[in-house]
Amino acid sequence: MVSRETSNGSSGLRSNDSNRTNETHNERNTRGGVTLDIKRVGVVGCGLMGSGIAEVAAKSGFDVVVREVTDDFLERGRARIRKSLDRAVDKEKLTTEDRDDALGRLTYTTSVDDLAECDIVIEAIVEDLSAKNELFQRLDELCGENTIFASNTSSLTITDMAAATDRPDRFVGLHFFNPVPVMKLVEVVKTIATSQETFDRAFEFSEALGKVPIAAKDNSGFVVNLLLVPYMLDAIRQLERGVASIKDIDTGMQLGCGYPMGPFVLCDFVGIDTLYRISEIMFEEYREERYAPPPLLKRIVSMGRYGRKTGKGFYDWSGDEPVPLPV
Repeated sequence: MVSRETSNGSSGLRSNDSNRTNETHNERNTRGGVTLDIKRVGVVGCGLMGSGIAEVAAKSGFDVVVREVTDDFLERGRARIRKSLDRAVDKEKLTTEDRDDALGRLTYTTSVDDLAECDIVIEAIVEDLSAKNELFQRLDELCGENTIFASNTSSLTITDMAAATDRPDRFVGLHFFNPVPVMKLVEVVKTIATSQETFDRAFEFSEALGKVPIAAKDNSGFVVNLLLVPYMLDAIRQLERGVASIKDIDTGMQLGCGYPMGPFVLCDFVGIDTLYRISEIMFEEYREERYAPPPLLKRIVSMGRYGRKTGKGFYDWSGDEPVPLPV
């Protein structure tokens, strides 16, 4: 299925060559007098991260092709993007005209083949190396030789994916942060095989999205998660040892360190299952105790308490205010 969303939210083909669209595209893709040669962006996966990346790219003037495995997942992602854009209009952060222009730049598909003409393809699927490599091997057959491949992985190494293709020199990591429309940071990850030209193009592309990119080495966790994951795991260990309660640890880190939220609220926002999977990958990479998932983390995952997305994690999120749960 291939569909394009019209400004009224319905599916259908829509011409994408309005004067306003072209003006925005050229304006947003020029940096320092040099025109960025990325025009068409592919996003694989339309979950929380993929839909956010697609939304930001469309708002920044890029034509965007979004691919999901089923029509149902695709429609959920489309609705998520539409809701986010409508919210931005309601908050007067986006005009209705800019919203409609962004919607008109988005094409939705369930076929990988429709990504063949993209200048950059950003993968945001399940955190599974085999699934990612299978996808990139297929894309390697389809896409032109100048197409950049990028992964939004938060814990796997980019090298392990790049090595599965015939273009390791045109492969980077682009690690966005959730929620993508709000969070400004992008970690641009360069492997030992990534060419400087590819890295520079990816860095400039991130800037064209209105983000603040930082350069990162290709190690599991990159910069932010390398520091953040042990912090969250240490909080869980302190809870296991009875140092303090969930609420008191969160309050302590908020008021004592000036953090916007405590580690357990953060865990619930990240996703308990996601944190568990990331910690397993990082422990496999480094074999250091600080990256090992604590037993309590595994038990909470086994109970299906994944955080805000399931309504329960370290907190119960069903009421007006989160309530700490027994652990």
